[in-house]
Amino acid sequence: MSDPSRPRASLRTAVVWEVLQDALDRRVKATGRDALDVLDTGGGSGNFAVPVARLGHRVTVVDPSPNALFALERRAAEAGVAERVRGVQGDAHGLFDVVERGGYDVVLCHGVLEYVDDPAEGVRNAVAALRSEGILSLLAAGLGGAVLARALAGHFTEARQALQDPEGRWGVGDPMPRRFTAGQLTALVEAAGLRVGAVHGVRVFADLVPGVLVDTEPGALDALLKLEAAAAELPAFHSVATQLHVLGETPGAAEV
Repeated sequence: MSDPSRPRASLRTAVVWEVLQDALDRRVKATGRDALDVLDTGGGSGNFAVPVARLGHRVTVVDPSPNALFALERRAAEAGVAERVRGVQGDAHGLFDVVERGGYDVVLCHGVLEYVDDPAEGVRNAVAALRSEGILSLLAAGLGGAVLARALAGHFTEARQALQDPEGRWGVGDPMPRRFTAGQLTALVEAAGLRVGAVHGVRVFADLVPGVLVDTEPGALDALLKLEAAAAELPAFHSVATQLHVLGETPGAAEV
């Protein structure tokens, strides 16, 4: 994912960032604390962690890559939030080898479930890291977006293969290990004991529109961002989104 603070990159992050900011604001009001404890599993070089820290929150990033954590440290320092960002090496499977259970107001699980051996375990661990009143932000690759992209590229057999494959893969050359439908993701969240607060389609149009059009046509970027925002909440577009974002709330958080 790209840093939400960069305009061109916002095409890929705007919807998630807006939903996440709103969730953080609601937690701040509910807890009465200006600074929340946020866990970013698989947070890499801090594409979301650093902007969250800029809002004043304390962020712990867990990632298996030492190089990504080094980049995180550098990015946090450049943004002036090094004291609010902590990077630790680990993964979703062994999450509680490096962080505490029940210690976080918000947990981000972005781009993780596609790669873990057991997505259900990954969600359960993310939920177990939440306090009794907490929010999970879950982002994963969408099946429909990949099918649509392969079909529009003329790879019709691969598009059909992705539809029929249990993991949503279009062939042996597919770099994505697993994709999900909105129904699959919400089922994982609910099975882990959370209430689904919202589901959004991400990058419904952004990956289909030629970049040259967005970069050269006056006002195109802003118009496309508004179109993405308008379509994100509509269930009809979830089935063709490149990514799917699910916001889950603990029973305690949902009652606040």
